[in-house]
Amino acid sequence: MSELEVAKEQIAYLKLWLGIMVVTDISLIGWFIGNYGQASTSLLIMDIVAVVAVSAGIARLHLQINSRIKDLKGL
Repeated sequence: MSELEVAKEQIAYLKLWLGIMVVTDISLIGWFIGNYGQASTSLLIMDIVAVVAVSAGIARLHLQINSRIKDLKGL
């Protein structure tokens, strides 16, 4: 397998995880909106922390994918 093909597969794998993280983030936000009036304060705080953590992970993964795409120009 050539170096270019390996790099493309790595990017595809990272994009898979990016999609999973986006769906998770949307689900956490939806849970917060749906349970705002009924859930305990501690659960709501944990959900907000999870949303922030997953969103930060999305941003980091996005930057990593962009970096690898830019590296493809050299191949």
